[in-house]
Amino acid sequence: MANGLQHETSPYLLQHKDNPVDWLPWGPEALERARATGKPILLSIGYSACHWCHVMAHESFEDDETAALMNTLFVNIKVDREERPDLDRIYQSSQQLLTGRAGGWPLTAFLTPAEQWPFFAGTYFPPEPRYGMPSFREVLTRVAEYFHRHRSEIASNSWQLLDALGRSTQPAPDRLVPNEGYRQTARRRLGESFDAANGGFGGAPKFPHSAELALLLKLAPKDAGAMRVVTTTLTAMAGGGLFDHLGGGFFRYCVDADWRIPHFEKMLYDNAALLGLYAEAHAVTGDALFASAAESTAAWLLRDMCAPGGAFYATLDADSEGEEGKYYTFVREDFGNLLDPAEHEAATIYFGLDGSPNFEGHAWHLQPRSRVLPFGAGGEAIEGARTKLLAARGRRIPPGRDDKILTSWNGLLIANLARAARRLDRPALGEAAVAALDFIRRELWENGRLKATWKDGRARFAGYLDDYALLAAGLVELMQWRFRAGDLRFAVELADAMLAHFADPNGGFFFTADDHERLIHRPKSLADEALPSGNGTAALVLDTLGHLLGEPRYLEAAAGTVRSALVNVAHYPEAHSSILRALDRQLAPPTLLIVRGPGEELGRWRQRVENAYAPDRLCFFIPDDSGDLPGLLATRAATGSPVAYLCRGTSCEAPIESLETLMKKVSDPFTDKGV
Repeated sequence: MANGLQHETSPYLLQHKDNPVDWLPWGPEALERARATGKPILLSIGYSACHWCHVMAHESFEDDETAALMNTLFVNIKVDREERPDLDRIYQSSQQLLTGRAGGWPLTAFLTPAEQWPFFAGTYFPPEPRYGMPSFREVLTRVAEYFHRHRSEIASNSWQLLDALGRSTQPAPDRLVPNEGYRQTARRRLGESFDAANGGFGGAPKFPHSAELALLLKLAPKDAGAMRVVTTTLTAMAGGGLFDHLGGGFFRYCVDADWRIPHFEKMLYDNAALLGLYAEAHAVTGDALFASAAESTAAWLLRDMCAPGGAFYATLDADSEGEEGKYYTFVREDFGNLLDPAEHEAATIYFGLDGSPNFEGHAWHLQPRSRVLPFGAGGEAIEGARTKLLAARGRRIPPGRDDKILTSWNGLLIANLARAARRLDRPALGEAAVAALDFIRRELWENGRLKATWKDGRARFAGYLDDYALLAAGLVELMQWRFRAGDLRFAVELADAMLAHFADPNGGFFFTADDHERLIHRPKSLADEALPSGNGTAALVLDTLGHLLGEPRYLEAAAGTVRSALVNVAHYPEAHSSILRALDRQLAPPTLLIVRGPGEELGRWRQRVENAYAPDRLCFFIPDDSGDLPGLLATRAATGSPVAYLCRGTSCEAPIESLETLMKKVSDPFTDKGV
């Protein structure tokens, strides 16, 4: 019989609804059962595309003997980290404090029944002793015994843990002030950890680190070392095994140091960030590889991840038919059976099939011999081979798709679709961003507040800071591709909601709202993780809106957010790239270009200006018929013919009515002259 997860919307929780474990979702029923019975809570956190989550489920949660032990000793709660990132942040941090080791998924935490204090935690536990770990059943028995025998010790340790969690949100002392030194330290440390031979940072496993690369790309035009780090890494990722050379899009990470074999799950957030990063890198370098990687990633997103109505699904699993990578890899017989002789010969040369198989000794994860070939390069025979292999792959049982809609992830994608539409001149990507935004506004925005997730017609869970900040950032980028007055109003509503419900009086923003469920800790997201930092993103958005509208509240909140993060930034600057980009805004306010005019003429001005690439210039092309505009924009009057308003910070030039005059002022690719 199904357990207490049967009515949930999360695909991850529904994967566990038929387990013999008496799972409950996090909520009043589960927490009250723990208080009433006095049993400790076993909290298991994961997500649908997590390989080791599947392994532990098959080994332990589907096992009757293990389930009986869990049901006897604990109140068992399952959480989808993508629905409840608040719980995941708290208990991942707790696991690290308790064990001194990095966390991960599945997260297995044991909590006191009344207070939900964690007193023991780990990640994956095997069914039998191995990997230097005890069996999961042994862990269950020993943890339960410890809980009942050491209540006072657990309480004392819990107060220390709560104090440590609280210290992570303390404000920065006045002696710390914004300066370029933080960015310089981050730049130096990223350079020191750069793998010059293979690209990326450090050794195996290799993650994309999109936020760090985006920071370096901002420096790259004036910093040859930063340019080398970015271009080497982007070339290695797009030319190696992290990229899907048949279907497009990027996998989550590679298990080796030279980007050959990935962990095969595909995440919306990775592909969103990499889409924009490769489009920007193409604008800087003109490299065709970067443009093709961005375009094929966008094609995969639109083909395989776009939901009816315009928003985008969350993930594709790493596993199919119980095996990781089975959907994506090929054995030698496949090539002979699927390809004609010319295609087989070309594929052998192009993909290196005359060497040894690269996946588990018997199969190939396809990638070109040369890492500098754009997607689609290689001639007619290679394209024929690629088409046939992709079609054959499509006839296999596909990986599971987590088809919930996450506001924050869609906000990140909206920003990067709009960015790619501008940098690659692909209007269809901008239209896709508009459709996704309109879905979020229609389905997940109600009474001035966001919901975090949507599935099967149900919008659920109060929005987190990341939802507001990343969606607002998406609006800022989208307005630079196509200005709609309604989008500006929505961005202002999101900014005001952040200030009203998430602001910390000491500066910055909490991850949860002031009326959120009371948990053991109210975290702040300062470092970049899988998503860009909510605080860093909020600071950038508020700074942009503050300059665009002439709104001091937004500018002050942006500056306060940066100041509040400086303790963390000083300790580990390379992990705070989003905050560092916001800090740069405080030190050098952005160049802001607003052009008013009738539609056709506005498009001509836009095309010329966009060709003069400047990474730190914000450009808004606002049609004359946009109606009443708020704040400072009301003074940027339409005249019936194109007119440009060019400002840096609070210093503005006289209106510019000649396109040639404007182009002289923005002719330098990386600095705006005359401002």
